Amino acid sequence: MSKKKADSNGIVYSTDPSFRQEEEAPAEFTLPSKQQKLRIRLDTRQRAGKAVTLIQGFIGKKEDLEDLGKKLKTHCGTGGSVKDGEIIVQGDQRDKILQWLLNNGYSASKKAG
Repeated sequence: MSKKKADSNGIVYSTDPSFRQEEEAPAEFTLPSKQQKLRIRLDTRQRAGKAVTLIQGFIGKKEDLEDLGKKLKTHCGTGGSVKDGEIIVQGDQRDKILQWLLNNGYSASKKAG
């Protein structure tokens, strides 16, 4: 067994003289709530017939999306998660979520399905 530990600082070494490591992407920023155009819809696909409310269209940092998701789940009193840029809230909570978003300065629209 080798006692060498893997280098975990992410540095890449190359002997190729034309090799260039990509620079870090600029930091994302979150649009103000008035500029967010969120879409609310009900979804039952691939969820064993259970209905969930999806909130899509958030533009900003992942931390801010998770914070908004937590606030919405707390307001509705249900569970859910934040995945792939979407907020998933258990159950048909479209009306509650729409009212909360409008009261907190977000621009939101509700879709039938």
